[in-house]
Amino acid sequence: MANVSPLDPQSMPELATVFERMEAVMGFVPNSILTMARVPGLGAAFAGLAGPILRNDLLEPGLVQMIAMAASTAAGSRYCQAHTSHTGHRVGVDEAKLADVYDDEHSDRVSDAERAALRLAAAAASVPNTSTPDHFAELRRHFDEAQIAAIVAVIALFGFLNRWNDTMGTELEDPARQFGERVLAGHGWEVGKHT
Repeated sequence: MANVSPLDPQSMPELATVFERMEAVMGFVPNSILTMARVPGLGAAFAGLAGPILRNDLLEPGLVQMIAMAASTAAGSRYCQAHTSHTGHRVGVDEAKLADVYDDEHSDRVSDAERAALRLAAAAASVPNTSTPDHFAELRRHFDEAQIAAIVAVIALFGFLNRWNDTMGTELEDPARQFGERVLAGHGWEVGKHT
């Protein structure tokens, strides 16, 4: 059960465009943004920040979702793991590759560039942060400075989302829950489990 209930999207016509974009990408409007909307201006501000981080010409959409999933896994956020895997699949990452994010070091589906980004995501999302200059040296073999900044932006954005959703007890929407149960359950993912 959610600690704070989400608002009805119909009660926020000023966010209609934001909700349409989210529904186009995710297939639904997430309860997280509907809960954020309880704080005046936060829903719009969050959407304004998230837009350029999640949709840009620097990183492939699938890689963005894999980075977010790795960061959410390190943080223990089941809500965000379900969302990022579900959205990753919707933008073209196959289910087996998404499941391999849990063990990317041994996957032949994950490229060296993706693996470097996932390593940083796992280290940077850990508490305490365990990222090192070596992570960035590895990233530089595959990405330029702007792309590396974009990778860190994804990790940082999901740091906020992981804390928000786990603290709020945000209720997971059916499409993401069903995807998680089907694809992620074999890796210890469980609805309502936060760590």
